[in-house]
Amino acid sequence: MNFIRNLFLFLIFLNVSFSSKAQVKLPALVSDNMVLQQNAKVNLWGWASPNEKINIQLGWQNSPVEVTANVTGDWKVAVDTPQGSEKAYSIAVNASNKIVLNNVLIGEVWICSGQSNMYFPVGKEEGTWKTGVKNYEQEIVNANFPDIRLFTVLTNASPKPLDDVTGRWAACSPETIKTFSAVAYFYGRDLYQKLKIPIGLISTSWGGTKAEAWTSQNVLEENPDFLTILEEDAKNEKAYQEKLETYYLNLRNEKQVNNTSKTEIKKPKKEANKTSYVLYNAMLHPLINYTMKGVIWYQGESNSGKAKLYQTLFPAMVKNWRDDWKQGDFPFYYVQITPHKGQTPEIREAQLFSLKKIGNSGMAVTTDVGDTNNIHPIDKQTVGHRLALISLAKTYKDDKLVYSGPIYNHLKIKKDKIQLFFDYADSGFRKTTENLKEFEIAGEDKIFYPAVAKIDGKTIVVSSEKVKNPVAVRFAWKAVPEPNLFNVENLPASPFRTDNW
Repeated sequence: MNFIRNLFLFLIFLNVSFSSKAQVKLPALVSDNMVLQQNAKVNLWGWASPNEKINIQLGWQNSPVEVTANVTGDWKVAVDTPQGSEKAYSIAVNASNKIVLNNVLIGEVWICSGQSNMYFPVGKEEGTWKTGVKNYEQEIVNANFPDIRLFTVLTNASPKPLDDVTGRWAACSPETIKTFSAVAYFYGRDLYQKLKIPIGLISTSWGGTKAEAWTSQNVLEENPDFLTILEEDAKNEKAYQEKLETYYLNLRNEKQVNNTSKTEIKKPKKEANKTSYVLYNAMLHPLINYTMKGVIWYQGESNSGKAKLYQTLFPAMVKNWRDDWKQGDFPFYYVQITPHKGQTPEIREAQLFSLKKIGNSGMAVTTDVGDTNNIHPIDKQTVGHRLALISLAKTYKDDKLVYSGPIYNHLKIKKDKIQLFFDYADSGFRKTTENLKEFEIAGEDKIFYPAVAKIDGKTIVVSSEKVKNPVAVRFAWKAVPEPNLFNVENLPASPFRTDNW
């Protein structure tokens, strides 16, 4: 009897195991309320039993799509999507089980990533985010945009690439917008109001993170320039392990003396998001199957101490993402670091240089919306709007829009003056009753003096009585500049220097 009973239980176990393996599963991104990229071949993917056949019925077409899982149970299929509209669709995934995805929209999908200024939510939160954005109460009340869909990737770090994230799609409402990225929301809202089609925003960001945390391990290991980053990681890990060993030694000694654990010894904390490639593995790699239009990015504060390296690292990170997504040189638009007492002009210069290194890119200048004492300024509306300007002009081909403030191009020395020429100043500069501020000029002695700067048509002429033979100019070259140089379209000029001293 025991043999028969055990055999019966074993067969039940086998049946349960087989059934659980046979269940088709989908990643968090492929779910109710999602937005799929319009007019594209978009990926649907998931997991099933090895060699299992999956039938997918798409709400926008009559014929189903079929795909077979590989020997490890992974499957992926590219399907055609129609023009974006307000019409909601369902998708039925049929195999040994059936999954129905409801309220699916077709529109434009953007990845929104970076560190704390991208994470900064619209509303107040406990702890770090005590302020909310400018006019946050009114912004929350007005956030009724059911055709804008929000997905926030839960913060996570991993030493190895992961296949999935934690999060869910939600329609934009006063309830869902409170904890969503403010820059991403204001960017998406501008797009929606202009394009009149659904917008999908995937926010994957974490405060205090460096660009190397968002870059894959192989990219960092293959470039000799980045070996110092990995060496520093190794030193930090060794130091952490030594502190941890000391902690447990002290704890054990105290227990032996007191026969209890009432220690006030603080256990060392490891900041999971500080190590190279761990965020790429956990918060980006799981997204690369999801077909999208492009990326907006707000980061750099944590790399400001090594701005020279950032000139190479940032473009390498962007190339890394583009290589892995396999969607070509998709748009990559980013924010130049906002003025703050803890930042350096060199990090803004690194971001300015990246405009030429990164194809199909754009940079939003924010020198006029910073806060000397708050690295998280609350005017996120302006930041989102300027990113949207770039996107509408470059990606969505609105040729009437000027999307950038003046960018320094070259100079001409005219006796005791220097004439500066700019891109994105075709319509000239904004008139001001004040003198132009934050210009400095130097001769061959490399000593900079405050300069008089005057608008001359589409150029700026700079001079100083103290510099008879000038050779170089700097503009807004400090941690917290307060420049007032704008083009007619009211977009600020990027800080720059003409020297490389």
